[in-house]
Amino acid sequence: MSQRETTLAPPDPFAPHALSRLAELENAMQSAIRGKPEVVRLSLVCLLARGHLLIEDVPGVGKTTLAQSLARAVACSFHRLQFTSDMLPSDVLGVTIYNAHAEAFEFKRGPVFTNFLLADEINRTTPKTQSALLEAMNEGQVTIDGRPHSLPRPFMVIATQNPVEHHGTYPLPESQMDRFLMRLRIGYPDAASEREILRNFEMAPAETVRPALAGEDILRLQTAVQGVVVEESLVDYMLAIVASTRAHESLTLGVSPRGSQALFRAVQALALVEGREYAIPDDVKRLAVPVFAHRVVVNTRTALAQRRSDLGDRIVEEILSLTDVPL
Repeated sequence: MSQRETTLAPPDPFAPHALSRLAELENAMQSAIRGKPEVVRLSLVCLLARGHLLIEDVPGVGKTTLAQSLARAVACSFHRLQFTSDMLPSDVLGVTIYNAHAEAFEFKRGPVFTNFLLADEINRTTPKTQSALLEAMNEGQVTIDGRPHSLPRPFMVIATQNPVEHHGTYPLPESQMDRFLMRLRIGYPDAASEREILRNFEMAPAETVRPALAGEDILRLQTAVQGVVVEESLVDYMLAIVASTRAHESLTLGVSPRGSQALFRAVQALALVEGREYAIPDDVKRLAVPVFAHRVVVNTRTALAQRRSDLGDRIVEEILSLTDVPL
């Protein structure tokens, strides 16, 4: 009997029903984000992998629409927070005030106490306010005046940002970029999809998305992800890619252990979304760039010579092409 046959998790009776609902959710999102099925699928993978999503692209290509569609497709609490340069950490986390009537201090919860937080244009605010989300994204809680406050589950931050070359932005530090499981770029639509967008411009796409899954469904799917089998040869393949990022001559910072864990969880989630109980090498190939490219730091010499915003993507793709794929 093979290792795969002996290590498969017992079938979850919830899975067939939930996966069909997940397909409905995906279809609903694709009706709002036209012509971008891979972007929609990977955003769902990020959710099931218990990750946070960074959507980076030029203005007007649907970053906010994608984030709103994902949040509206699940029957959970949702809050949109438009980041600006004058925001304070308390505008995100909340504040403790004195209640004269009760003669006691009370904590007024901020927008972060939600299931889905859309951090719109996160690089428009200062590093001090950006860092307010670090604990929430990593530990699922925030600490105010020395007291921890747990966040709802599921909890996901969906952040959008314009590329750092644009004026009036504060680039996210490496420590916060590492908190995002995945970074996606939407890109311009093809001609047919853009024609549909023009024909339906009066309708707000995200508002047409109806909830297809409840929060409890997402939690159970996130648990089911852990049962997806990842064979040792595939783990070795992932670690070889990670080691190459740490030794690459054009990178001053390779992928961290948190990044390795992120790829492992994302590979499991992609297999589940596609109806498989086991991961395959193609899962790693599809996910390496969106999971790793934003975590690596290109050295100054290479950056000045190339002057490309997608250098991290290209280097990870190069590493993939040079790494032996398990049979």
